Amino acid sequence: QVQLVESGGGLVQPGGSLTLSCEASGRIFSINAMGWYRQAPGKQRELVARVTSGGSTDYGDSVKGRFTISRDNGWNTVYLQMNSLKPEDTADYYCNAVGYMHTTSVPRAFDDWGQGTRVTVSS
Repeated sequence: QVQLVESGGGLVQPGGSLTLSCEASGRIFSINAMGWYRQAPGKQRELVARVTSGGSTDYGDSVKGRFTISRDNGWNTVYLQMNSLKPEDTADYYCNAVGYMHTTSVPRAFDDWGQGTRVTVSS
């Protein structure tokens, strides 16, 4: 199993900014993609932003132009810069990573989630 540790959530006023971080650790052979998803009360989990090992990015329609996902050179940490936050951005944000991990034989696929970090946008 790969461990994902998220940080950076909190309370922010509408129009403000926050940066979320997610660090992956464990017996990682390779990471194909890392991303952020969110789930608001009573709603389904939805994609916020995702970046692949090739550098391609995808964003949810509601965050395009406001949020930016990036990764560090070691490719074990991703960041989500959130600007112009709105009350409707309030949710629990979850980090996800997919890839392969080392085993005693051939690498094994993983698809793991972090514990989540809460973002509250309110005045």
